[in-house]
Amino acid sequence: MESDLLLAPLVAVEAALGARVMARFLRGAGGATLTLAAAEPPPDQPDDQRIGVVLPTLNEARRVGPCLDGLLAQGSAIAEIIVVDTGSTDGTQALVARYQQRETRLRLLDASPIPPGWNGKAWGLECGLRALDDGCQWALTVDADTRPAAGLARALLAHAMRSEEVAFSVATRQEVDGLGEALLHPAMLTTLVYRFGPPGRAITRVSQAQANGQCSLYRRDALAAVGGFAAVRDSICEDVTLARLLIAKGAAVGFYEAGDLIRVRMYEGWRATWRGWLRSLPMRDRFSGAAGFVGLLEVTFVQALAPLTALALLATGRRRPRSPLRAALLGVTLALTALRLGTLVGVARAYTRRPWSFWLSPLCDLPVALGLWGSALRRRHKWRGQLLTRGAARRGEE
Repeated sequence: MESDLLLAPLVAVEAALGARVMARFLRGAGGATLTLAAAEPPPDQPDDQRIGVVLPTLNEARRVGPCLDGLLAQGSAIAEIIVVDTGSTDGTQALVARYQQRETRLRLLDASPIPPGWNGKAWGLECGLRALDDGCQWALTVDADTRPAAGLARALLAHAMRSEEVAFSVATRQEVDGLGEALLHPAMLTTLVYRFGPPGRAITRVSQAQANGQCSLYRRDALAAVGGFAAVRDSICEDVTLARLLIAKGAAVGFYEAGDLIRVRMYEGWRATWRGWLRSLPMRDRFSGAAGFVGLLEVTFVQALAPLTALALLATGRRRPRSPLRAALLGVTLALTALRLGTLVGVARAYTRRPWSFWLSPLCDLPVALGLWGSALRRRHKWRGQLLTRGAARRGEE
């Protein structure tokens, strides 16, 4: 009985935070998905709507080729593609130059060196945005590790014409390889679902903003109104910060799944996944405030600790008589454990293939939660040789 009383406050916290997570899941149920079947333009779509692509690179010679192949297969919806390189030393620029020789829509822009106080990716995106032709009403940002399928641009443009969103991004299909990566990556991805809910809707509240810079479409005039990517130059998570900035100005920003229209291989192995994704995964910026920390509490207590609490209650219950308090505690923790297992099944569709260790990924929930706290509390991060300091530019302007 004494151990039950000790666990009761923990379970009460899990229940309160779990109710928030469940409500978020219910609000996001039945969300929309971008598909080729829905890619037919509406009857009143202007004929002159064109997309300009901005693709930032830094030492991407091994990965950028398939990305360019996919972009060039999009057809007339894409008017131009600007590859912005910020100082590659591995032959990336030479590879892109060969593509440029046979494709008039493709331009290579050398934007090195990265100025002090800038997130390197934000700098590349800003340079590309400035260089886009005025005839492109939409700016599509993609990462070099993505693999766009034919029809992606058409599906994006059709959705843009049907919605009132000034920007939206896509939850790309993930490729993982190796047992360790398949064990870790889904636990990290699930933290986004717990904090922000499933994809599939337009978002009008800053605290609920989701974005994925691997594939995002922006209306050019909306970007200009908030200062473009220069407005998020000191962010560790520039895609999310820009979405929050647009929403704070009164715009709607969407986040959707897109099936097989685009896939991505984010990192090579579990070590690179741990080092690379933890940098931005907490999504700490000038907008996150207390809500950001509440989200981390939800990950810690609901995603990570609730199943462990259920196991503890089950393990000790064999030696103790059942009491109403124990039954209530066990009921709450088992419900949250069922939520975690249901989320695991739902997240499975985010992956092109699932090694068997994928199904054991909840074992990584607690290490991932602790890693998120460590990253969120750290202002300075190092990525690809560049030291990034969250909020440095804004502090310099004060």
